[in-house]
Amino acid sequence: QQAIKLLQLNHLEMLGALEAELKENPLLESVQGEEGLSGDEEVTRNDLAALEDMTREPQREQPDIFEAEWRNYLESYGGDHENSHGDSPDRMPLENLPAQSEGLFHHLLDQLRESELGEFDRKIALELIGNVNDDGYLDIDLETIASARGVGGDHVEQVLSEIQNFEPPGVAARNLQECLLIQARQLDPPNEVAMRLLLDYFDLFEKARFDEIARKMKLPELEVRSAIRVIASLNPKPGRMYHVADTVYVTPDIYIMKVGNDYSIIVNDEGLPRLKISPFYQQKLHSGDCSPKTREYIHEKMRGAIWLIKSIHQRQRTIYRVTQSILKFQRDFFDRGIDHLKPLILRDVADDIDMHESTVSRVTTNKYVHTPRGIFELKFFFNSGIQQGQDAIASESVKNHILRIVKTEDATKPISDKEIVDQLKRFQIHIARRTVAKYRELLGIPSSSGRKKRF
Repeated sequence: QQAIKLLQLNHLEMLGALEAELKENPLLESVQGEEGLSGDEEVTRNDLAALEDMTREPQREQPDIFEAEWRNYLESYGGDHENSHGDSPDRMPLENLPAQSEGLFHHLLDQLRESELGEFDRKIALELIGNVNDDGYLDIDLETIASARGVGGDHVEQVLSEIQNFEPPGVAARNLQECLLIQARQLDPPNEVAMRLLLDYFDLFEKARFDEIARKMKLPELEVRSAIRVIASLNPKPGRMYHVADTVYVTPDIYIMKVGNDYSIIVNDEGLPRLKISPFYQQKLHSGDCSPKTREYIHEKMRGAIWLIKSIHQRQRTIYRVTQSILKFQRDFFDRGIDHLKPLILRDVADDIDMHESTVSRVTTNKYVHTPRGIFELKFFFNSGIQQGQDAIASESVKNHILRIVKTEDATKPISDKEIVDQLKRFQIHIARRTVAKYRELLGIPSSSGRKKRF
């Protein structure tokens, strides 16, 4: 169970788990610096043989496993533990750390403090502000607040109109039409055509039926299109400029480095403590003054420590073997790029390394590999196949072809899904139109009408 649990952890989670084990188990110690190592004995773990050598149990004269010299286990496991917590030249400089940005709620709250609203209305305003989402729209029905505060809906509407005068323009609107209207009213100079269009013809505006709008407004089409350009310059999501998004850093669990025409796999062990069994408790175990209860406790904790060390070795070795198998199957991708990514399933790798499919699934979940072609989640290399002539091509490669086709199209005349199907046939990729639509949606690409640049 411990080995399975460790196998599912990524590098950062592994750091936390080992630190917790060091606190929980008194028999576990972290090797500090170069303790117990000579210059010739330290192993650089860049291949599978080195992984096995560094965890090989030493020869012993007596069969009792508790007599073993456990410091030989994983003595090269992990980076410099002292530097991992102290000042290090690899640490990010203080000036490069991201500053805390002010969120939309606090920005509105600051303006509320400076407003002239009374105490009771401020409470209503605070409740309204608290229900403005990240895009800047109001996410609560006014009747709900009116009922909770014991006032009429008109009263809450008046407080809302005060908040809608706050920065950014368009904030606290209940829908897109209201958001654009608030911003249009604040234009200097005002644009009466844009205001009228938003008030009376918003449904036609959403459908991009600009010719019909011009006829109904009895205005020249050029004047209507000029007003549409003004509306297009407004911000449909005013709250986004204050959205605070935390930067997510990915720490690779494995590195694949290209050396000449070949590739080398390195399991990331930076910052991981090198573990050993405490010699103090080993001596205590065999001393004459050790009570049966104490001896039983030490035996239990020592068994846990031994299993942890062996589980760590098993985890690293399994990750290495899975990555090695992926590299073998996807060699063309590493050599030639995403167009040469092959269809691959978990069963292929499981059969190749003689492991259960569930084990491969645990290894590849939430783990990242740094390669010469970028950082990828291990799951990226597993995808279904689509027929390409006599061979099959990975679905990720097909998505990449679709993305390239859309990027090179004429923005004023975007191509349809049917035309994408026809272009893919030139690459011997034969898929249905509905499959193109599915992949296009997965890539976040709108339909041809949604991509059309109208002015």
